[in-house]
Amino acid sequence: MYGCPFLVRLRGFQKLTSIEEALQLFFDRLRIEQLKTVTILLHEALNRVLAEDIIAEEDLPRFDRSAVDGYAVKAEDTFGASQFKPKILQITDNEEVGDNQAKQVWTGNLIPKGADAVVMLENTKRINNEKVEIWLSLTPGENVSKKGEDIHKGEIAIEAGTRLKPHHLGLMVALGMAKVKVFEKPKVAILATGNELVEIGGKPSKDQIFEANTLVLSALCRELGAEPLDLGIARDDVNEIFEKLEFGLEKADAIITTGGTSVGVSDLVPEAVNKIGKPGVIVHGVAMRPAMPTALAVAAGKPIVILSGNPVAAMIGFEVFARPLICRMLGLKRKESRPVVKAKITRRVTATLGRKTFVRVRVFQKNGELFAEPVSARGSGIISTMTKANGYVVVPENREGLEEGESVSVHLFDNVEAADENV
Repeated sequence: MYGCPFLVRLRGFQKLTSIEEALQLFFDRLRIEQLKTVTILLHEALNRVLAEDIIAEEDLPRFDRSAVDGYAVKAEDTFGASQFKPKILQITDNEEVGDNQAKQVWTGNLIPKGADAVVMLENTKRINNEKVEIWLSLTPGENVSKKGEDIHKGEIAIEAGTRLKPHHLGLMVALGMAKVKVFEKPKVAILATGNELVEIGGKPSKDQIFEANTLVLSALCRELGAEPLDLGIARDDVNEIFEKLEFGLEKADAIITTGGTSVGVSDLVPEAVNKIGKPGVIVHGVAMRPAMPTALAVAAGKPIVILSGNPVAAMIGFEVFARPLICRMLGLKRKESRPVVKAKITRRVTATLGRKTFVRVRVFQKNGELFAEPVSARGSGIISTMTKANGYVVVPENREGLEEGESVSVHLFDNVEAADENV
């Protein structure tokens, strides 16, 4: 209908495109250009994506250092020591430890010349300012962090494409860095369509509803590290949608729309997209529930993800299609997936053959086991099914449902453990 060889329609759709095929077709037709880079302070780098390999310019540690608070000694001087038969060593403040001598050190201190081990403070007793009892026999190298033990000079400390977490920042500080080069945040324009929509803070008439999808989708973009651009609401008019899409393509790296796509009524957004130019809509209609009317397109060389106007369908569609797209645009080296836990389904769930069904579930723990209670497999317009759930289960296309007590893989919405629940 739109001059696209991959476009399938229903009512008929002769068939719906599988999720895997849809993603393959989409990415095959899309050339994702590498984002520009920017140098920022480490204090601002949390969750940004590293744009270049971090190569250690020196060994870490830079010298042999104490791993504990205690006394640096020659290990052989402690051989045979115990609480019942302590070794008594002379305390020194010199830079070198001689035979039967000990020098007090703190965690991170340079190991003095001559010493090859550190006895922990709690395994000693200071007799006076001149001597110390050693209650433990040590081996050479014990409680000593060797030079280069962490990272050797010239070694790749952190690979480009890594999302920077607190421990990465700590490592870069230890390497003497204060700034880091990261990819710019991809800009994702978000457009809502529909005559029935009114903006947040507006006054809806009796046949209007508040437009919530833009806020939700914007938050999902920010969660991944993208920068959303709100294009507002377009009425059910192809020309108005077309104008807003053109503006979005000019200002952003990708566009996500919500509403204006269906299975046979007025597909205004796909029509407007195809007016922009080829290849246009690549896939329209995916074998999944909810979010079956999802469409994927490329216009002006940029990706457009066309989601349903139903809130739950829009969120699931984002999860399946926009999430992997944004992760690629971010320059991530490794795929970022939701945390997955195994749980037992608490009751039978029905599904439709030929479509992947995304069942919202509430995961809870009981007697040391995780259980997944289905919230709803239907109701793509009922947003509370998402707020009551903390994850989802995917029922494969070749299954008519899940049986009570069946072990399932739950994709958690948050990177947290399922909460304990005493029931």
